[in-house]
Amino acid sequence: MLKVGFSRVPVSTARTHRLLFNLRRINLATPVGNRSKLIRSVMGSHGTASSQSPKLLFRQLFEKESSTYTYLLADVSHPDKPAVLIDPVDKTVDRDLSVVKELGLKLTYAMNTHVHADHVTGSGLIKSKVPEVKSVISKASGAKADVLIEHGDKIYFGDLFLETRATPGHTSGCVTYVTGDGPDQPQPKMAFTGDALLIRGCGRTDFQSGNSEQLYKSVHSQIFSLPKDTYIYPAHDYKGFTVSTVGEEMLYNLRLTKDEDTFKGIMANLNLAYPKMIDVAVPANLVCGYQDLIPKSC
Repeated sequence: MLKVGFSRVPVSTARTHRLLFNLRRINLATPVGNRSKLIRSVMGSHGTASSQSPKLLFRQLFEKESSTYTYLLADVSHPDKPAVLIDPVDKTVDRDLSVVKELGLKLTYAMNTHVHADHVTGSGLIKSKVPEVKSVISKASGAKADVLIEHGDKIYFGDLFLETRATPGHTSGCVTYVTGDGPDQPQPKMAFTGDALLIRGCGRTDFQSGNSEQLYKSVHSQIFSLPKDTYIYPAHDYKGFTVSTVGEEMLYNLRLTKDEDTFKGIMANLNLAYPKMIDVAVPANLVCGYQDLIPKSC
């Protein structure tokens, strides 16, 4: 098993209980227009502020053009304060690296959950500015990176780690990164689900070798099998949500609470336009975001 670098993020028990209690008051009966405001009020700075963990520093960063979340995690108890970025975007690399510098962190990995179609990854640009950073993506994606991971592999940063769970379906190479087990790891767990599982939804399956049956099985076997209080942090949100839990999505996800056949029918009839950036983003992301390395045939 590949063992690269990451560990656990404790969240204060009292704060967690208050958070989950308040989130339960926001349900599908709440008018749609009010849900985002209520959740932002309940969450406060949870999505962007540091956890109360003595080890983990956590930031949720947003790129508005593609509605992409980038996640910064670091082990601040380690002398080097090693950090990882999940799903960086090229347009916000300078912002992200500025945060890393301001917080005194040492960025070690730029990780992607899959080959994105709606933006160019920031991994290549990060590496050009910080050469010691290693890029990470799943081997099944067919993309180039310094570290090609598979199901079960762990990425370590300090004493903390992220475990890889293969969750194909949106694309053939999608993975979910989950914080580790153990007394020094974050509780509740955190799952960075990419486009496989979104808040009250999921990624589309009509391009990049997507497969609805595969996505349904991936989410149910690899994400819904996690503890119900596991935090869900997706790669995108288009309605102002920042975080969910496994338990919430098992109850309220409008697609993945259905049986498999109904789910496949829903996905087959979405009739969505292709992402505006797909012809640029996919070729670039297959070569770590280095657009000058795209083969001329692309």
